[in-house]
Amino acid sequence: MANVVVVGAQWGDEGKGKIVDWLSERADVICRFQGGHNAGHTLVIDGEVYKLHALPSGVVRGGKLSVIGNGVVLDPWHLVKEIETIRAQGVAITPETLMIAENTPLILPFHGELDRAREGQNSVAKIGTTGRGIGPAYEDKVGRRVIRVADLADEATLSLRVDRALVHHNALRSGLGLPAVDRDALIAELQAIAPKILPYAAPVWKVLDERRRAGNRILFEGAQGALLDIDFGTYPYVTSSNVIAGQAATGVGLGPGAIDYVLGIVKAYTTRVGEGPFPTELHDADGQRLGERGHEFGTTTGRKRRCGWFDAALVRQTCVTSGVNGIALTKLDVLDGFDTLKICTGYELDGEVLDYLPTAADAQARCIPVYEEMPGWSDSTEGARSWADLPAAAIKYVRRIEELIRCPVALLSTSPERDDTILVTDPFAD
Repeated sequence: MANVVVVGAQWGDEGKGKIVDWLSERADVICRFQGGHNAGHTLVIDGEVYKLHALPSGVVRGGKLSVIGNGVVLDPWHLVKEIETIRAQGVAITPETLMIAENTPLILPFHGELDRAREGQNSVAKIGTTGRGIGPAYEDKVGRRVIRVADLADEATLSLRVDRALVHHNALRSGLGLPAVDRDALIAELQAIAPKILPYAAPVWKVLDERRRAGNRILFEGAQGALLDIDFGTYPYVTSSNVIAGQAATGVGLGPGAIDYVLGIVKAYTTRVGEGPFPTELHDADGQRLGERGHEFGTTTGRKRRCGWFDAALVRQTCVTSGVNGIALTKLDVLDGFDTLKICTGYELDGEVLDYLPTAADAQARCIPVYEEMPGWSDSTEGARSWADLPAAAIKYVRRIEELIRCPVALLSTSPERDDTILVTDPFAD
């Protein structure tokens, strides 16, 4: 059976939640493989709205196993609250339907405090962090001082892990003018939350291997977008983990051979939250119109998203770095009514035309988008479920995107409702 990785191919907010939910009906297991609760997915099912941050999108589908992999950094207190919220909406979440990798790193309260203190004192250039402690938790992971889910099960181990972390963090806090962490209070908090987290802990790598051998279909769900990848994103305005498809294997404990298809989620225009370069950003009425029609506000932060024309050069780039086999094009309906649409095909930099965004930050800042124009359409595409329902100009726009990014459209989304989707190629097809 085919196993599918879903990745955002822009700066996030591409509509991954709906697509993952749509695909989850065909999957047996849905895994989160990176990121933290700084990313948000909004699902609309039969008129009910579910806002997920730490939980995999599959939890709202009965009969599926949802997995939080070791590539994720997990705030246990947030997770418990989110489980309670989703349960209140009538969704059953049990250790039989949700598993957390035993080696998943935990986000602790001092991670968020450090995150916010750094951002508040950064007078040079703010990164645009959500302040939820994701970056500092990943720092502790690679610094070999993080506390992991399995550590909650043993008091002696937990104490040692906390002491090791605080040697580092109390020194940092002193330099930032923050008080030292209350060690005993922190341990007490962790001991109190442990019984609510440990029932979900499991050797996820082993469970997934068994499920794969049994012929189960596995869906790997990424957070954020490829342009926020720590290596291939617009550094330093990026997240603190690898977002691209290769992380799916490492983030759950399976080899790369377990991945059969990579689906890139691409919005029909471009948005970005927070700081950082954005070559096609619009500061005019068209940009405002995209934001209003697309309801461009972050699920997690509520921050207004910056909006711009579709950037084919960037998406072509991310399709390469993630090995994308096909894309799911979302929010096509937001473009309804525009007389003219623009697509960025490359950039002019110091008199030279490039077909990719350069790595150096100063070069990125000087890049001027090179556009080609296409006619828009006046008819509505909202709710379309077949090519026959689309205006001819909309079909031409989609086909031109395919040509420019060198990747076919596998799915086309025309509204937030999961059934308003045109299937071209089933990613789960053998």
